[in-house]
Amino acid sequence: MEEESPPLQSDLPSPNPASSIDATLQKKHQAMLDRLSNRHQSRQKTATTSTTIDSTASFLSTFTESKRSIESQLKNSPNTPDPTLLKSHLANISSSISSLEKLVAESSYFLPSYELRSSLKCIENLKQSLENLNSQILPKKKFSFKNKSTSKPNPGNSNTNPIPPNPYHIPQSIRDSPGIRNKENQTLSKNFKNFKEIGEFTLSDLDSCEVRLIGCINALFVNRLRNCRVYTGPVIGSILLEEVENCVFVLASHQIRIHYAKSCDFYLRVRSRPIIEDCGGVRFAPYCLSYVGIEEDLTKAGLEEEKENWGNVDDFKWLRAVKSPNWSVLEESERIGCVEIDDSGSTEAEMEIEGV
Repeated sequence: MEEESPPLQSDLPSPNPASSIDATLQKKHQAMLDRLSNRHQSRQKTATTSTTIDSTASFLSTFTESKRSIESQLKNSPNTPDPTLLKSHLANISSSISSLEKLVAESSYFLPSYELRSSLKCIENLKQSLENLNSQILPKKKFSFKNKSTSKPNPGNSNTNPIPPNPYHIPQSIRDSPGIRNKENQTLSKNFKNFKEIGEFTLSDLDSCEVRLIGCINALFVNRLRNCRVYTGPVIGSILLEEVENCVFVLASHQIRIHYAKSCDFYLRVRSRPIIEDCGGVRFAPYCLSYVGIEEDLTKAGLEEEKENWGNVDDFKWLRAVKSPNWSVLEESERIGCVEIDDSGSTEAEMEIEGV
């Protein structure tokens, strides 16, 4: 058996010079594309940072100008005994403060934390100044105090645990806003779609109730709720919650602030980071509400996109570097799932909603 001889060099396939050149060119081309992509991303980051700085500067300029205007209105109140003129003047100031608060809510998603806190503090001070002015120039406050001092306590409530006094003084304009108040063990609903524009709306002193709000409103104030479930459509401005306990809230807004909440679950869609103060045992999850037309309402309110801020909570009373123990993310196994609502509910309660 003859041993097979190895192939001659001339029998081997010759390398293709064109193929080698093509591979080299492809590598160079890919490297050039990578450099261009990195350069483009770097420019985008620089542009984004520049845009944020420009937006913050524009906000501060507008905020400062509006703040000075409001302070001027507070200082230069009309010197007249006519209560109609005085009330009109106070209403104009209240409207200006509401517009300024809406500006903060709409800008809060790009504002640095320090600027956001300073702006919110300024608004609280303006509200307090308005309330002080209201007490000084309108004699109606005296009559209210007299009624309060002569009223007799209800002996049937002597053994209940009272809700601690609220250190945040709510302005008269908020206390007088349309809303649902003083209800117990009811299903309460309101559809705002048939109204051109709704300003502030208040939920106050509710116990063991289910509340359904369909449509858009400008601002929502929630005060002194226990054992309640609250489902609301999108809020164009901000939501303020105070003194709530053992409740479930499904809310969408540009800004959400929570004071004195205990053992509550919040399902949120929010443009900025939710803010909590003096809270304990509060848990957070994504917004999960559904009703006919909700997508249109979310678009109208500028909340059509989920920003995932529901889990980025700021605890203003927790200044350490580690995460605050006062809040947590609600485990998926414990979440309520998608909630579908309509405007069915207590018609009697709807008739008692004043101002809407």
